[in-house]
Amino acid sequence: MSTLIDLRIAAVGDIHLGEDQRGQYRKKLAGIEDRADVFLLAGDLTRHGTLEEGKVVADELRDLPIPVVAVLGNHDYHSDLQYEIAGELRDAGVVVLDDDGAVVECGEHKLGVVGGKGFGGGYAGKCASEFGEREIKNFVAHTRYIAEAWKVALKEIVADHRVVVSHYSPIKETLEGEPPEIYPFLGSYLLAEAVDTAGADLIVHGHAHKGSEKGMTPGGIRVRNVALPVLRRAYGIYSMGESEHF
Repeated sequence: MSTLIDLRIAAVGDIHLGEDQRGQYRKKLAGIEDRADVFLLAGDLTRHGTLEEGKVVADELRDLPIPVVAVLGNHDYHSDLQYEIAGELRDAGVVVLDDDGAVVECGEHKLGVVGGKGFGGGYAGKCASEFGEREIKNFVAHTRYIAEAWKVALKEIVADHRVVVSHYSPIKETLEGEPPEIYPFLGSYLLAEAVDTAGADLIVHGHAHKGSEKGMTPGGIRVRNVALPVLRRAYGIYSMGESEHF
């Protein structure tokens, strides 16, 4: 039985499964129920967002012995089949978030998970603003809309702990290693601002393959870049307490 302090979260992003990997990732999830109480996936589950790749991901995650919560990433949108991919995942028992939240049972405790793909725009001091061309305004407005949806979902959810799952990063610290020129396309400070306002215990994201793992929002919320190329393992495990173990 989990306690608040030892509630364990397995998380990974950017697994990028293709049809040639059918059955391969599932092998790496053997025994996950002995290490974690819930499994979170931070987007880019496929390579090119095809329905066939989505079915591979769904089969790899089907009937895992712990709850699975996922968001999609930009690769999963590439073929404009994101809703069909989400449908395949939901049919396999995966909770798919789309700028909303869900409560999952972890032992006797309730874990609130909020999130979605997220989007870009950059970070304080070097970010896009809603000024000038309509295209730039739409770009920033899309991120602002997502951030507002997360803030509302976090405020409304009733749970013992709250975790945010995103594909794009809410802070620039976990992007260190990536070229600074592409930071605006890897995330936005608006995401962190929303979570800091509403409150959460942890944020996990992916997207930055060359980034670094650990960071913190200006409001003091732990952020972890769980992109598989950063973790270099099938998933990381994070506790709700001060310590982390892998």
